[in-house]
Amino acid sequence: MRPSRLALVVPLAGLAWSAWQAHSRDVSESEERVFRAFNEAPDGLAPFLWPIMQMGSLAAVYGVAAQQYRSEGRDQAIALAATGTAVWAGVKLIKPVVGRGRPADHLERVRVRGHSQNGLGYPSGHAAVSLTLALSASLNAGERRLAVLGAAVTAASRMYVGAHLPLDIVGGVAAGLLIGAMTAS
Repeated sequence: MRPSRLALVVPLAGLAWSAWQAHSRDVSESEERVFRAFNEAPDGLAPFLWPIMQMGSLAAVYGVAAQQYRSEGRDQAIALAATGTAVWAGVKLIKPVVGRGRPADHLERVRVRGHSQNGLGYPSGHAAVSLTLALSASLNAGERRLAVLGAAVTAASRMYVGAHLPLDIVGGVAAGLLIGAMTAS
């Protein structure tokens, strides 16, 4: 099934707009407010959010592909592994073009939970990967809704742990929507 033009244009526009905004490297007052709302949440949430946040890791790509192999077969598993790896690598290619650092590079008093993130922040690979997997895997409607909810929690968790600013999340979500629309089963 081919995606509609709207399903491609909207995430492309979101990616372009957020990259342009993030490229300035400045954090607006409104972006900082949104970041702080997540980053200053209680520390007690960490044990619950950490496992969900792993939905955006490269390891999750291969875990979901293995599940697809068991339920959908070899071709679907290979396609999903290739898609997930491509979005993960594609985000890595965008980062130096935009050149935006992590929250602690731009703001004072950032609560970093877990290991300090190094490298560049825009766009969020975890947001991109988790949403791509949620939209690309062969799931029934209920499973897909749960996977998209998990992707949203993953994205929010990246601000909670101090790894990403809101525009980084917007860029990652846009990339995930774009690739997810192109590969949805």
